[in-house]
Amino acid sequence: MIEGCGLCPRECKVDRAHGERGYCGMPKEPYVARASLHLWEEPCISGTEGSGTVFFSGCTLRCVFCQNYRIAKGSVGKEISTLRLAEIFLELQKQKANNINLVTAGHFLPSVIKALHLAKEQGLILPVVYNTGGYEKAEVLKQLEGLVDIWLPDYKYRSQTLASRYSFAPDYPVRAAEALEEMVRQSEKEVFDRRGIMKKGVIVRHLMLPGCVSDSKDVLEYLFDTFGNRIWVSLMRQYTPLSSVKAYPELNRKVTEEEYQEVVDYARFLGMTKVYIQEGECASKSFIPDFDYQGVEKNSQ
Repeated sequence: MIEGCGLCPRECKVDRAHGERGYCGMPKEPYVARASLHLWEEPCISGTEGSGTVFFSGCTLRCVFCQNYRIAKGSVGKEISTLRLAEIFLELQKQKANNINLVTAGHFLPSVIKALHLAKEQGLILPVVYNTGGYEKAEVLKQLEGLVDIWLPDYKYRSQTLASRYSFAPDYPVRAAEALEEMVRQSEKEVFDRRGIMKKGVIVRHLMLPGCVSDSKDVLEYLFDTFGNRIWVSLMRQYTPLSSVKAYPELNRKVTEEEYQEVVDYARFLGMTKVYIQEGECASKSFIPDFDYQGVEKNSQ
């Protein structure tokens, strides 16, 4: 799949095994920008100890409003071996992480799968979180069955128009829906420990965008009609306009309190009971870590 890469819906078909690069901009071996304990995920993921988060470079979406644009564009990141990736997982376990959190790992999936097997053979027992923008191929995700415990995908849009304008992927709503159905299939039941930390389950994130209340409601309606209260939904209000959205004036502001509350109220109206909501101060808080290669190289923690 790397030699004629078809790991994501872009279907670039480039030979990444011999140096060619497709839409994600990445070669065959994993590029990682940071591997550390992360406290800014949902409470049941981070807890007080932190989530063992591995930030991979490159992205198959590269949304115009991306907060992690430095790694999405591949501006930062160091190439590591599959063996080193397995070591990172074990090092995070030694740091008392609640889980191993793979952030945007889909374009490195063959290496990630090998590294997970290697780490498990050497004593990795933590739950594995697959943290993704949602633009995945369901048939590729099948390769992760038995390896991933917690699925943490975005579901960004129901509108093909918005998906095309902001993520250059008009097929995003369909592809993300197919991927989510596969994730839910693999997650037969949710499990929490006595501290309230998730061990198995699905949490779908939806980042509200300014002026897109109607689409956010459509996202919630789709999720509830399809999955009911089998899954958790995280309604995020932390959108922050960056310089990259100057060409998109409608995005050049934050989500208002009224917009966010209207969507929260709609979730209640639908009957959704497993919803994370964010307080107002989250809209002014940065959730972006320093991509300083912490934990990437051995003895760099």
